[in-house]
Amino acid sequence: MAYGVQLPVQAQSTLFAESWEAGAGPEDLVAVARAAERAGFGYLACCDHVAVPRRLAPAMSTVWYDPVATLAHLAAVTGRVRLLSHVAVVGLRHPLLTAKQYATLDHLSGGRLILGVGAGHVREEFEALGVDFEQRGALLDEAVDALRAALGPQEYPEHHGKFYDFEGLGQRPRPAQPAVPLWVGGSSPAAVRRAALKGDGWLPQGDARERLPAQIARLRRLRDEAGAEGPFTVGAIAEPLYVGRPGWDTGRWTLTGAPEEIAGSLRAYPAMGVDQIQVRFRSRSRAELIEQIELFGAEVAPRLQ
Repeated sequence: MAYGVQLPVQAQSTLFAESWEAGAGPEDLVAVARAAERAGFGYLACCDHVAVPRRLAPAMSTVWYDPVATLAHLAAVTGRVRLLSHVAVVGLRHPLLTAKQYATLDHLSGGRLILGVGAGHVREEFEALGVDFEQRGALLDEAVDALRAALGPQEYPEHHGKFYDFEGLGQRPRPAQPAVPLWVGGSSPAAVRRAALKGDGWLPQGDARERLPAQIARLRRLRDEAGAEGPFTVGAIAEPLYVGRPGWDTGRWTLTGAPEEIAGSLRAYPAMGVDQIQVRFRSRSRAELIEQIELFGAEVAPRLQ
């Protein structure tokens, strides 16, 4: 089973950020990214918010690094690990703009992009950018189709739809990959259907373990009914982790213990049909986070199969 990590520092919602991240910066991101690559992590993930309204700032904070700039920066200091937008709110931008940014990222990184997309949930972001919030699902549906064309091999991509219409407009560089993997995020019925019918993978959002088997069964059923073919990656977000006995309060939902205990618990995911898990570690400093990443790679990951 593959495993990836949501980067610290670049998104500082009170739901998941550690206290040390408030004073951290680019050098910390680089150190964590390099540690994750050394430890065998499959991808680094980065979130997307353009602007956070004042009413949500106490919970979400306003610290949300731009995913393209952040992943491009980390691409330059790593060599193997893949780069995941989890998730890009692509309905906020024209698909040609999104394609220009992410095609360049894929080109510069040597083909390491995974484009994760989602509908978004902050009304004020849409309103400020002149995009209809109520249409965000329909926008995403069509944006996925438009991005398939715009990130494909053609220098002059073509798409004709309700919201987006383009042809005869060239974009280079093209992505290094023949086909950029496109994973769809979200756990609503509409998001699961979108992932099944339009995506190369699914990124759940907040599904507890007990909900996953039914969601995965629905994904499979929708794909079978539609005759969908080709590889499809089912993801999951694991509980917060701490390898070892922390000796401090890591929260009631954190999975702690010896490597075999943690691996034994995480092996439930592939048994459900999950192909990759995203993990986040509890930590009190950059050094402790890197130590956790290294312990997971050396002691937990080999036991996941």
